[in-house]
Amino acid sequence: MTSTASSASRAAELLARPVELNGLTVPNRIVMAPMTRQFSPGGVPGEDVRAYYARRAAAGVGLILTEGTYIGHESAGQSDRVPRFHGEEQLAGWAEVAAAVHAAGGTIMPQLWHIGMVRKQGDPPFADAPAIGPSGLRIDGTEGSGRAMTRSDLDDVIGAFAEAAAAAERIGFDGIELHGAHGYLLDQFLWAGTNRRTDAYGGDPVARTKFAAEIVAAVREVVSPEFPVVFRYSQWKQEAYEARLAESPEELADILTPLAEAGVDVFHASTRRYWLPEFEGSDLNLAGWTRKLTGRPAITVGSVGLDGDVIRSFAGEGATVQGIDNLLDRLERDEFDLVAVGRALLQDPQWAAKVLAGRFDELKPYDVSALATLS
Repeated sequence: MTSTASSASRAAELLARPVELNGLTVPNRIVMAPMTRQFSPGGVPGEDVRAYYARRAAAGVGLILTEGTYIGHESAGQSDRVPRFHGEEQLAGWAEVAAAVHAAGGTIMPQLWHIGMVRKQGDPPFADAPAIGPSGLRIDGTEGSGRAMTRSDLDDVIGAFAEAAAAAERIGFDGIELHGAHGYLLDQFLWAGTNRRTDAYGGDPVARTKFAAEIVAAVREVVSPEFPVVFRYSQWKQEAYEARLAESPEELADILTPLAEAGVDVFHASTRRYWLPEFEGSDLNLAGWTRKLTGRPAITVGSVGLDGDVIRSFAGEGATVQGIDNLLDRLERDEFDLVAVGRALLQDPQWAAKVLAGRFDELKPYDVSALATLS
């Protein structure tokens, strides 16, 4: 781990810069990555959830992206302890979370989520609802217990995302993030491995992007022009870590361009290790290519501040602290605009304050026991 005075100075200089995201000024470049926690019984975030996010805002996180929250569609989720972004009690709880983060000096966006074919019929909170997806296929290519989406299903889900986005602006959030990564519903449309449709929503990369682009456009219609819309995407999927949406920058542009044109303000490029180049012949990571191809601000993420792989750590492995000089080099080159931190912030609510002050020797290694609490 590097802890030199020069590293401390660079961290303070580079990470502390404000950034404009459409109409929102984020006070610095540090983002809390979305991490599912399941501490919201009945889908309602309570005082512990409010305090959990407010602690990190008070310690210097500029932008908080909440854990994934289920939109108001019966097939959206699979747990009654994951928060929902619909319902009077649920939204009242989220309004208090947003107010607490603002009082602590941060900005906050909910991540809006539909899990698609990951769901199994019988899962709460709506046990009778079927799993739905582009072609009724699970990530491994097998047929699940659900079905392919009809035109009516598509319209219903598009409407539910738009309704959740409008609610987010109404109750005081600073923007929204659409979860289009990791093998969930929007990603199931983007990836050829799960999208075998022969209508306008399947086929080449541009066609596979149509559903997500329509969601973005519907969201843009119901929120203010200056309300930021973030889109998170990934090459990898759960249970298919080597999967790729795009094998070349040209293929990636085919996917990202329609989303940008539909109204995405910021792309959140999810990788497991941020320092790995995405395509041969360039050192740019996925966020770097995203920024280059779209001209939109990009968020990088993937084992920031830690040396252990995210998947193995959630399976029970710890991770030790590593330096961020490589990250700072890339940020200094304007490869990307913001840095999302996951497990390091889960372990240590003070991570941002310590890094911004150059207190690298106080950073804590990650232990899986952090998942058991809302510390």
